Amino acid sequence: MAKLFSALDIKGVRFKNRIVVSPMCQYSSKDGFATDWHLVHLGSRAVGGAGLIITEATAVSPEGRISPDDLGIWKDEHIEKLQRITSFISEQGCVPGIQLAHAGRKASTDVPWKGRGKVDVAHGGWTVVAPSALSFSDSYPMPEALDKAGIQKVIADFKAAAVRALRAGFKVIEVHGAHGYLVHQFFSPLSNQRTDEYGGSFENRTRLLFEIIDGIQTVWPAELPLFVRISATDWVDGGWNADEAVALVRLLKEKGVDLIDVSSGGLSLHQHIPVGPAYQLPFSSRIKKETGIMTGTVGLITDALQAETILVNGDADMIIMARELLRNPYFPLQAAHTLKAEAKWPVQYERAKL
Repeated sequence: MAKLFSALDIKGVRFKNRIVVSPMCQYSSKDGFATDWHLVHLGSRAVGGAGLIITEATAVSPEGRISPDDLGIWKDEHIEKLQRITSFISEQGCVPGIQLAHAGRKASTDVPWKGRGKVDVAHGGWTVVAPSALSFSDSYPMPEALDKAGIQKVIADFKAAAVRALRAGFKVIEVHGAHGYLVHQFFSPLSNQRTDEYGGSFENRTRLLFEIIDGIQTVWPAELPLFVRISATDWVDGGWNADEAVALVRLLKEKGVDLIDVSSGGLSLHQHIPVGPAYQLPFSSRIKKETGIMTGTVGLITDALQAETILVNGDADMIIMARELLRNPYFPLQAAHTLKAEAKWPVQYERAKL
């Protein structure tokens, strides 16, 4: 049996295989509402045979959106349309997951195909917040530093979003702590220059994440998995680094987090990333082996044998795929054929089975 198509049990949830659809922003919402685009985009990957589908970064507050067109879960009215999507995903034997996110200083920007410049208030933008009043770049908004009340609001927003996620039918929550968004901004000395209990030391810079997790765990059922996505390094001298990432994950495991989605970068324009096939795999491997936690690896994983080798070597527990699944929603079904593994095809498609 191919490892890629072996089942994985995490708490009370069984994943039929180890292929995960990575959160990928679609910038196709209005006022945070899911649309038919999201149903077809996520639903087609469920039909294609993935084991877990994680929605794009879903904003826990309006000011937490990357762009005005981001998906959201900050009000109860968002639940109904999300329920339609989770129901369809579940009907295909796939687990629906959601990534809860706050963009911090990378918020109030335009969608990528319009240039990704800042959107000012007069054109539908908003005041952005961050650990410190340091902008991501000259083309991004200048944030306001969060005060204590603002931090408490962020924590409360994540908790409220977790309640809505459960009502919407999601079975996995992933907290977004990567790619230069708010939680990651607190981690890194490059973006966090606070002098209070949320800045300075490693313990202080990681405090917000643990307070967010505390809030979520009071409302998220103990039998459902909780993941965290991190950037294992900023790829910049003086920034967040792999040693700190390992130290963080040790604490997250003690806290009851089930799996770490291991990515990297996104915090600084000065990053130098040696991009290549599975270029982030060493971080996943190190974190898994040094902490004992389950990991998912992501980044230029594009074929079945590559994914299988990663799992067989014990470098990760799940393969989290993005661009390859944009190109080919049916990669899991084709990968099963390549690896001579059994994969259940939708009955409507069985006549095309390889």
